[in-house]
Amino acid sequence: MIGPRILAIESSCDETGVAVVVGGRRIEASQVASQVALHAETGGIVPEVAARQQLRWIVPTLDAALAEADAAWDGLDAIAVTYGPGLIGSLLVGVNVAKALAATHDLPLIGVNHIEGHIYANWLTDGDRDAPMPAEPPFPLLCLVVSGGHTQLVLMEAHGRYQLLGQTIDDAAGEAFDKVGRLLGLPYPGGPAISAAAEGASPATRFPRARTDGRYDFSFSGLKTAVLREVAGYRERGEPIPIDGLAAAFEDAVVDALAGKTALAAEAQPVAAVALGGGVAANTALRAELRRRLDDLGLPLLVPPPAWCTDNGAMIGAAAGFRFLAGDRAGPSLEAIPNLALPWLDR
Repeated sequence: MIGPRILAIESSCDETGVAVVVGGRRIEASQVASQVALHAETGGIVPEVAARQQLRWIVPTLDAALAEADAAWDGLDAIAVTYGPGLIGSLLVGVNVAKALAATHDLPLIGVNHIEGHIYANWLTDGDRDAPMPAEPPFPLLCLVVSGGHTQLVLMEAHGRYQLLGQTIDDAAGEAFDKVGRLLGLPYPGGPAISAAAEGASPATRFPRARTDGRYDFSFSGLKTAVLREVAGYRERGEPIPIDGLAAAFEDAVVDALAGKTALAAEAQPVAAVALGGGVAANTALRAELRRRLDDLGLPLLVPPPAWCTDNGAMIGAAAGFRFLAGDRAGPSLEAIPNLALPWLDR
């Protein structure tokens, strides 16, 4: 396959991901060291612990990815790394390692936005390298990025050209899943736990859907408060808490908000397809509801496999492939930026 062969590093939060991606699409190797079991002990991510674990796992994960791809340093065209947004301590580990590798092996360095990586997960394939490459996602593309730290609705006009249509004005959807999971006494991470509890259950109530000033903006803080009050009510009455039913009601509310605003934007914007990305993109109820609504509009839904929805190096390699071809390069002055935004066009 023709295209740059890039070693990509992702360390924005609590996953250490390293991958080798060719041409921004074909995965030759992808290794991820997860901290989920460690953070489950505290019910959430402790930034200092996450950064220390990044230090612990970055070299073993790097070695494993190079071995999987059977890659030598002189067979690589560039080093790519997430430089934001994310936790500053975790980001610094990846950025400094990438800068050192690029300098040591005289390779170009490419800085990648973490959100852009989630979008470009839709370009990835890990099929036979001799097989024909599937078609690329079409432009203009409407992208819903839903993760633990971000909920954004983005219109992608072309490679590197983004218009922000809407975003959360408070909690991200993934953050809300984690917080509500704790309220219901479910294990961390909250997203998979709530989905498992909700499967096959009837909603115990109907939680409110927030109204926002922005047509395509989201809000989940009030929904979290509504769950808190519902749980408190059961406790005050001395009644058993219907955990599965409340999980189903909460998931319904989140999915309705995400799918509803995405479908609204898809109907109003001249898009060729809708793409989903981020950890919450692995939610089966969200996928099903988005497909149902987009089928009514005659639009395809693009969804990466679950392994590419959560944080990983392959998605960074995908975004870096296209940035490499566009001539983007970073240097030794590249810095970690915790609140990094995509290069927005006018909203």
